[in-house]
Formats: sequence, structure tokens, C-alpha cells
Amino acid sequence: MSRALVLNATYEALCVISTHRAIVLVLDERADLVEGAGSVFHSPSIDLEVPSVIRLRQYIKVPIFPRIALSKRAIFARDHYTCQYCGQPAENVDHIVPRSRGGPHTWENVVASCKPCNARKEDRLLTETNFVLRSHPTQPRGRAWVISIGPTRPEWSLYLRRGVVREESRSA
Repeated sequence: MSRALVLNATYEALCVISTHRAIVLVLDERADLVEGAGSVFHSPSIDLEVPSVIRLRQYIKVPIFPRIALSKRAIFARDHYTCQYCGQPAENVDHIVPRSRGGPHTWENVVASCKPCNARKEDRLLTETNFVLRSHPTQPRGRAWVISIGPTRPEWSLYLRRGVVREESRSA
């Protein structure tokens, strides 16, 4: 089943949930349908447009800033799927200061790289190679960035510019 974007009562993007959960929230009158997905959910007693965006009727207090988990998918998204050494399409991740040399597994020490660059760098420091980073790696900020890692729908773009989103599967 597809997913639906959940907005707070103030239209701030909160999270992404399953379409099934979104339908339940609308039917329980805990949320209102804002944007439909273009299809209809049929039951014996009701026909309801399948939600793509819903808005909660009650305001939910949101944590100030969620921690964004470090993952290969997130590194690729941050670095635009581009090798940070040569600019070619990235296939691997590389630790700037290799783990074998005590480098941490943090946002600031991991970049996307292509297989040839990763193999040429091996377990050496940048100062021991002729590689130069195209951009300084940092931890991404903002709720909207979190949702952009996964697939999004065009109708979500208006709401994603307003805040950060976190993935959830059951709660809203």
C-alpha cells in the first residue's frame, strides 16, 4: 500500500504513515483529508478518496530537532548520489579518515564515492593521496530533508517546505 503525509493542525509536516493508517485517522475523525491520491477506497457503507495528505485536527507538540540517522541511503541523498572525489555517480561510501586509522562513523567523516576512487584511496588519509573533497560533509538539518530520502509525491512539496518530517508507521 502507498503512504500518506501527515500534517499537524498548523499544516507543519509531521511524518509519513501508511495509507491504511491515514484512512483510519480520517474515518475516526481525528484527521481531515487535504489532498487525495487519485483513487477511491470502497467499503460497503462508504466511498472515501484515498489520502495522500491529511491534517490532524488537534495540535501535536513536535520535538525541537530530530536526530537524523546515518545510513548509506542518507549519505547518498546528502551528496546527491555523486562521488565527492571525482564527481562521477556514487556506488559506495568512504570514511575520510579510515576506520582502520581511528576515524569515526559520523556524518562529518563519511562521504559518497565511486568504486574506482574508493579502491584507489584504500585506507589512506586524504593528505596521503591526491584526492580533494568537492564539499565539506556535514549532518543534514531540517525535517523536510528526512522525508526527501524516500520517495515523495508531487503534492507533498508545498507542505515539505515548511518543516521536518520523520518516518513513522503506526503513530500520529
